[in-house]
Amino acid sequence: MEGVAHPVLGLALGLLVGFVLGLLGGGGSILALPIFLYVFLVPTKPAIAMSLVVVGMSAFVGFLSHWRQGTVNLRVAVPFGLCAMVGAFATARLAHYVPEQAQLALFGAFAVAASVMMLRDSLRPLAPLPTEGRAATGGHFTWPLALQALGVGVLTSLIGAGGGFVIVPALVLLAHVPVKPAVGSSLLIITMNSLSGFAGYIGQVPIQWGLVGSFTGVAAVGALTGTRLVPHVPQARIKQGFAVMILLLGAYFALRKLHVVP
Repeated sequence: MEGVAHPVLGLALGLLVGFVLGLLGGGGSILALPIFLYVFLVPTKPAIAMSLVVVGMSAFVGFLSHWRQGTVNLRVAVPFGLCAMVGAFATARLAHYVPEQAQLALFGAFAVAASVMMLRDSLRPLAPLPTEGRAATGGHFTWPLALQALGVGVLTSLIGAGGGFVIVPALVLLAHVPVKPAVGSSLLIITMNSLSGFAGYIGQVPIQWGLVGSFTGVAAVGALTGTRLVPHVPQARIKQGFAVMILLLGAYFALRKLHVVP
């Protein structure tokens, strides 16, 4: 594979990307972009585009598992996803006008913000979940949610992140979707959002299709595994550990930007 520095390590890390997505409903894209940049040595804009298709496809595998469990709210997820797709595709077509350093700086800021949100959520006491009937059908889509979906789409194409850390709280707080269905619904939204952004990048940047295919395959396996472990894993501890890892990753991006580390 052209431009690959450490293919075995990179593909092994692909399992982690999918696992995080399946387990938490978001976060995989925060790992995918640095892997393409620093393990596979892909240039910034192609790395953003390639991370989108990997995250989109692995999120789809996780979504299928949630769908079989009945923990997806289509009434909210589909309109949210469609609005996000519009923002993602339009932004991807215009992304070549945005400096790479600005995109990476925005990614670093997003990673730090996501980790802070995750730490905060993990320290809150969990509210009791509604019944399965309410979980499958509850919630409603609103215009404020539509505007947030557009913003998620724009952010996705700029930094190569699926936006799960923004989507899940939005579904819970603004659409009143219970937590577990919000995770399942976010995976469908991430799929729609990420693949729309990737489609917008096609023809704008070079894509290493062989690398995308192999990385997506192992990420999909990780997503399936993570989804199946959701009922058995203490979410608070996972969130805390992952948040610390993201904070370190965000700090690394900031130090690179300041040329403190190579």
